[in-house]
Amino acid sequence: MGRYAGPKARINRRLGALIYENSGASRALERREAPPGMHARSKRPSNYGTALQMKQKIKHYYGLGERQLRRNFENVRHKGGDIGLMLLQLCERRLDNVVRRAGFTKTRPQARQGITHGHFQVNGIKVTKPSYLLRPGDVITVRNRENLLTAYRGLCDQAQGERLEWVTFDPDTLRATVQGNPGPSDISLPVDVNMVVEFLSR
Repeated sequence: MGRYAGPKARINRRLGALIYENSGASRALERREAPPGMHARSKRPSNYGTALQMKQKIKHYYGLGERQLRRNFENVRHKGGDIGLMLLQLCERRLDNVVRRAGFTKTRPQARQGITHGHFQVNGIKVTKPSYLLRPGDVITVRNRENLLTAYRGLCDQAQGERLEWVTFDPDTLRATVQGNPGPSDISLPVDVNMVVEFLSR
């Protein structure tokens, strides 16, 4: 799932949400809210179908494979508390998600590509895993290479960074600092995660 290369507009329309943020996929969702396909689907989805759709939203939005999602689920299910919230908080702490939301890039696939190519450092050390989980106190920077600094300054001017309570970002120095862990109001994906928890618990 992290390497999904199919038509992103189709995914946005099928899931009925802005999962992929590139301009073409965004326009397609605005133009046609109905799912893709020749015939209109008026049949009400079953609980299973709705839960499956919610799971697909999480996988596409955060760039997770099935095994990654289930591994994250197993990591939080034995900790006690709100399993669904903890699962989404774990996803929000991924390096590629924070790079996108802070404003380094315009989309999550763009953030993942930059990370795997070694463009970013965490606490001064190059990290090439988009799934790297950030902790309070971690500092994200772009590697000190002129071509990278120029490219990401240009992207920052175009990207729509979000004001995050738990991450501060300085576009002048291209430096983001994790101040804490994300709370319930910091979850960026509108999804009924309880249905996903029930689905994965089967």
